[in-house]
Amino acid sequence: MLERHGIVVKLFADDVKVYMKIVNCDDARKMQCALDLISKCPEEWQLSVSVSKCNLVTLGRSLAHGKYYISDNQLPSCTQSRDLGIIVNSDLTPADHIQQITVKAHQRANSILRFFVSGNISLLVRAFLVYFRPFLQYNSVVWSPYLKQDIMKIEKVQRQFTKRLRGYGHMSYVDRLAKL
Repeated sequence: MLERHGIVVKLFADDVKVYMKIVNCDDARKMQCALDLISKCPEEWQLSVSVSKCNLVTLGRSLAHGKYYISDNQLPSCTQSRDLGIIVNSDLTPADHIQQITVKAHQRANSILRFFVSGNISLLVRAFLVYFRPFLQYNSVVWSPYLKQDIMKIEKVQRQFTKRLRGYGHMSYVDRLAKL
């Protein structure tokens, strides 16, 4: 992590993140200068910046919404961005990330229940533990859900999966978990 003149630059492998509090036009110019410097470094090493993977996410209310460029390409302004598989939105809430992972988890659960024709409960539970739980828990330290609605949305994946198991549909959720 590098910090100079209020600009924070974080480097990880081939990934660069630039953070800065922008309150006036001078700050916006500093940010553009930092982006210019970042785009020149790869050119010296005969590499290129993948501008299509770059974006601008404004956190909170910014007084200086400006246009920023890397190599004469304007950075798109987004309300959310994906970083290491986690969706970060401008409010810094996990709601968008939770929505996306639960939709994918429901799709995967449906696929498993359709494709495993044996109906072996222990096999289906093992598939859930191997294929779904890590997907739902990946990097949860970063996006830790704290709202009841988000926690319930994640829990709903397991609730619906266990209800669709043969012989378990008539039981309450607590009874299903105890029996499984």
